[in-house]
Amino acid sequence: MPSSPSADATAIEVRDLHKSYKKVKAVDGISFAVPRGVTCALLGGNGAGKTTTLSMLLGLLLPTSGHIRILGIDMVTHRYAALPRMNFTSPYVDLPHRLTVGQNLDVYARLYGLRYRKRRLQQVAEIFELDDLWKRKYGSLSAGQKTRVSLAKSLLNEPEVLLMDEPTASLDPASAERVRDWLSEYQRNTGATVLLASHNMLEVERLCSDVMMMKQGHIVDRGAPSELLQRYGRTTLEQVFIDIAKDEAL
Repeated sequence: MPSSPSADATAIEVRDLHKSYKKVKAVDGISFAVPRGVTCALLGGNGAGKTTTLSMLLGLLLPTSGHIRILGIDMVTHRYAALPRMNFTSPYVDLPHRLTVGQNLDVYARLYGLRYRKRRLQQVAEIFELDDLWKRKYGSLSAGQKTRVSLAKSLLNEPEVLLMDEPTASLDPASAERVRDWLSEYQRNTGATVLLASHNMLEVERLCSDVMMMKQGHIVDRGAPSELLQRYGRTTLEQVFIDIAKDEAL
């Protein structure tokens, strides 16, 4: 049996991971490792198992069986040792509606135990253009504004591992491109590891050096975007995505 990747070199390690709901196998024995400092995509159609996988990586769901290590830490038994070094963003996870944007972010900054809380809040407000929204209740925001707040929340603690589910959903093209620019810069400057689930194939090509394709609870292919394009004889990742979604033999 090959030895496990070094914790120093690997940010995320998953071995033989399963998650079942009665007779439904949402995740069916996947294994993968993501090196530190890489932006990796986890792609698949609706029901492929992406969100379930992300939830298990975060410790929100317990796997039926299998092993998860984040930054060398077992997420089943010691997830609270890893969580301060991680974060997550999804436009489908709401923050408290009655709190203002500033109050919401301040609560999370306190939960993360930030030493220079006010300075960091000012930084993310500037980066994600939240000054005009700071005193507005979160529940009054548009979908795109909520996405920006969620992104700001996810980066408050300057995570070493960032899990992202559709990070630019609901953003207009200009705002989405600014977010992608900032994420690229953040990853380069910090060496953070990013695992990204997205249906935006242009975004994946723009941000990711590694792509895992997931279908029916399995990882069915993996490679750099250029490798996948060559393997399937296609010119865009969207075409590759469609090929895999149509291929019932996989």
